[in-house]
Amino acid sequence: MTDTAPNFRHELKYLIQSVHVPLLRSRLEHLIPLDKNVSPSGGYTIRSLYFDNYDNRCYWENENGTDPREKFRIRIYNGSTDRIRLECKRKERGKTLKSSCPLTLEQTQQLMAGKVLPHMECQPAVLQKLTREMLLSRMRPVVIVEYYRIPYVYKNGNVRITLDTQISACDDIQSFLNPSILKRPVMPLGQQLLEVKYDAYLPDFIYRSLQLENLRQTAFSKYYICRKIMR
Repeated sequence: MTDTAPNFRHELKYLIQSVHVPLLRSRLEHLIPLDKNVSPSGGYTIRSLYFDNYDNRCYWENENGTDPREKFRIRIYNGSTDRIRLECKRKERGKTLKSSCPLTLEQTQQLMAGKVLPHMECQPAVLQKLTREMLLSRMRPVVIVEYYRIPYVYKNGNVRITLDTQISACDDIQSFLNPSILKRPVMPLGQQLLEVKYDAYLPDFIYRSLQLENLRQTAFSKYYICRKIMR
């Protein structure tokens, strides 16, 4: 198992109304392609299991806007265990850095149970980092976040535009790998999330296509809002 190459990226977030989702889709579909991994419906479901330590450091760092800060999560797609990844997402000076590695089903089940994985010296770097946090600050899984994502990609500038809907939370950690889970919606009625991610620059024609009335950038965290509503 090897880690993916790290790369700091811009990540801008905007709360939008549900009526804006089909509007943005109609604009973007003529400009940039959908992610190649989408289902026939044009998107996929993302489910993440987030970790925090004994004094909820990650939660309070989000609340206080601490910079830099990091969060660990295990992620699957469409409720399937075919592809499981551990990710560490670092936010620093308005940019994000994500490192990741694959996990086996057995490793995932052990981490779900709060168990430290053996043979730390042989683990990929991001897993070693989580292992240290579990040993030193009792890092453990605390909440499941699930949502439906409609992703568009443009290779110049490594641009990724995502429309995230049906954001929901679940505190039944042991249901994480189930095909479906019992979850609670966390967003105000009619509100969804637009995310804009890119490396060095955002092409002007994409920027113009995203303009909406009263569009305002926000420091939104799916993890934070799900933890807050489930506490």
